[in-house]
Amino acid sequence: MPENDVDPTSAPSYGTPRQDDSELSVVSTGPAASLAPLVDRARSYVEAASSANTRRAYASDWKHFAGWCRRKGLATMPPDPQTVGLYITALASGETAPRAKPSAVSTIERRLSAISWNYAQRGLTLDRRDRHIATVLAGIRNRHAAPPRQKEAILPEELIAMVETLDRGTLRGLRDRAMLLIGFAGGLRRSEIVALDCGRDQSEDGNGWIEILDKGMLVTLRGKTGWREVEIGRGSSDLTCPVAAVETWLKLGRIGHGPLFRRVTGKGKAVGPERLKDQEIARLIKKTVLAAGIRGELPEAERIKLFSGHSLRAGLASSAEVDERYVQKQLGHASAEMTRRYQRRRDRFRVNLTKAAGL
Repeated sequence: MPENDVDPTSAPSYGTPRQDDSELSVVSTGPAASLAPLVDRARSYVEAASSANTRRAYASDWKHFAGWCRRKGLATMPPDPQTVGLYITALASGETAPRAKPSAVSTIERRLSAISWNYAQRGLTLDRRDRHIATVLAGIRNRHAAPPRQKEAILPEELIAMVETLDRGTLRGLRDRAMLLIGFAGGLRRSEIVALDCGRDQSEDGNGWIEILDKGMLVTLRGKTGWREVEIGRGSSDLTCPVAAVETWLKLGRIGHGPLFRRVTGKGKAVGPERLKDQEIARLIKKTVLAAGIRGELPEAERIKLFSGHSLRAGLASSAEVDERYVQKQLGHASAEMTRRYQRRRDRFRVNLTKAAGL
């Protein structure tokens, strides 16, 4: 494999023998062979250090960087801040490839993080504080940075309209209702919704589980900030109650163990064993937004861009009329400031420092 095409998903190469050290091979006999289980476990821990989505994104970003280096006759190894500085300059100016468009600052920062991560997996260090990177990036931010474009929040009345577009007489409709309602009421990320199991320790790829109680549902999940518990109370009506929706889905889908939300097969008449991908949540939101006629005054293409998986979390943060700290806990945010970013409608001037200062 050419130098610029090093496997972007490679991790620390546990058990990989050098050409002159064949005794290190994990397939040989002797003490090294006994280490094979530990090598496999180490690899699994390396993979668990970051999500599959993150690894896929970082692999794609590394491939983009390596391809640019190859076309420019530059080497990716060892890490060279000047090469990286030229690369992010090309990203900002849209000169990474023919007909390429200038990249957003957020995209440039993500690609830079991906490059640093890939070097780290090889035991190498990219000095991001080097002037060839830090100064160029500061200039890109000053010239091209724009306020973040937040996705629209889905408000309660809009969520109800979306849910009503789903057929309660089909398994797919029951599943989709449950996903929308639990995602909103729990303030869950789309990855957290599909990662849930019916109970604890029921699957290798699960990142959480549910426990249905008399007064509601306790969701235990592993998110970006670690393990946390989310309480989802029962609603005022079975038609909009997230707990009732999950109970109905479990009963009619005949699900008692393993992934909570799965693919519906057999022309919609059976539930398969496979866990849904998180992209299905985004597709479901966009589909039901259109079906419910939300923001119908806009063209369809524009309406689709306004909403995403985060629209459910933003909807809860914007609608729950309780003390802000409870919303912060539900969303799993480390700071109140992060929670406020999700609040699309709130009383911004409830505390008037101008008057409090005597003016």
